[in-house]
Amino acid sequence: MDRHLGLAGATALVVGQVIAVGIFLTPAAMARLLGSPFWLLMVWLVAGAMALCGTLVYGELAARYPEAGGGYVYLREAWGPRVAFLYGWKCCLVMDPGITAALATGLAAYLGYLVPLSPMGLKIAGIAAIAVGAGVNIAGARLGAGVVSTLAVLKLGALATIVVAGFGLGRGDWGHFVPFVAQHPGAAPLGGALAGAFVSAFFAFGGWWEAAKLTGEVRDPGRTMPRALTAGVAIVTVAYMLTSAAFLYLVPLEAVTSDEAFAAQAGEVLFGRAGGVVLASIVIVSVLGSLFAIQMMLPRLYYAMSRDGLFPASLGRLHPTRGTPVRAIALQAVLASVLVALGSFDAIVAYFIFVTVAFIGLTVVGLFKLRGWAGVVGLGQVGPGCAPVYLTPGFPFTAIVFLALVAMLLVMLVASRPLQALAGTAIVLLGLPVYALIERQRGSRPRPEA
Repeated sequence: MDRHLGLAGATALVVGQVIAVGIFLTPAAMARLLGSPFWLLMVWLVAGAMALCGTLVYGELAARYPEAGGGYVYLREAWGPRVAFLYGWKCCLVMDPGITAALATGLAAYLGYLVPLSPMGLKIAGIAAIAVGAGVNIAGARLGAGVVSTLAVLKLGALATIVVAGFGLGRGDWGHFVPFVAQHPGAAPLGGALAGAFVSAFFAFGGWWEAAKLTGEVRDPGRTMPRALTAGVAIVTVAYMLTSAAFLYLVPLEAVTSDEAFAAQAGEVLFGRAGGVVLASIVIVSVLGSLFAIQMMLPRLYYAMSRDGLFPASLGRLHPTRGTPVRAIALQAVLASVLVALGSFDAIVAYFIFVTVAFIGLTVVGLFKLRGWAGVVGLGQVGPGCAPVYLTPGFPFTAIVFLALVAMLLVMLVASRPLQALAGTAIVLLGLPVYALIERQRGSRPRPEA
């Protein structure tokens, strides 16, 4: 693959992937639970710190193995092809097309607010958005990265407008922040509220780990990817905290009734009667940026698995002139479009949240294994053929903090959705006989050369 992405492009992809519709929905749920401006901002800060710790570790893994595939490659190198296949099996068949379909459907719903659409029209709009995103990314990685970067700048500009105008026009009330620390009457007990709010915040940051799948197309990946991941998550954290503060300034906590109403109320206070239209337009730009970003990132996993002989060889072929994995991009687009047409993906994806978080944790644990005992104390061994251009700052404490928060999150998910966690894990394990069959058929065939 052609290494054409620089620091700015890679950072924009991280921002473009992470910031979607979540920032317009999660602050309401978190505010209702916590009933405290201070704790709301602290949860964002902790979730951002957790994501930052994770990106620092993923940055070292990307520097060690500067190839397309991201988490799949890191799991393969640390734990072997069987575990890596299970991760790819889960992503390709369920999570990737499900998340793509969810974003496309959300985009269509907000488009329907601006232009009345029938239920069939909403499905067609969602599928059309997927088709356009696939077409842009198939046309060329430079074009795809340019479009995603432009949308990332637009969405940050839109959030900045909300923040600057929200505070600058003086249409809110600083009294909404009083009391600042103490919980408002009717809020949930603090312990349970913090747990629930943290889960919401984690998923608002969801997707930062996907950017590592583009490492094979980044210039000087050993230096660029760690910086891009770190800068991207830092930008998102600041954007989330400032946007939430602006929403609270515009709408008092006691007026928060639902996720959608909170953002709509803020938009109405800020932009008047046209607030709904302006806010819907901002959300469309945000979701479109995330949709195009994941359509660029996620197919690189199928490309990497194909190169390892675990997926059909055709998915590992690049277009002769554009240098893009055309069939891998098309596969994701087709599967996502089918889910949009069926309209039954939300519940399916929910079954795989637990195991997805578990795989992320296992990837970070893999760095301990890859470094060996010398790496645990920070001496930093390197992978085969890789120069030690980047080592995780504060290792092993950075990784330990991240893993502690991941463990806490897994406990919360099991406690709140035990059947979904068990069922999702069981379905992933069904990939074991599939892997065994592939291995028997593959026999001793060598891995295709890059």
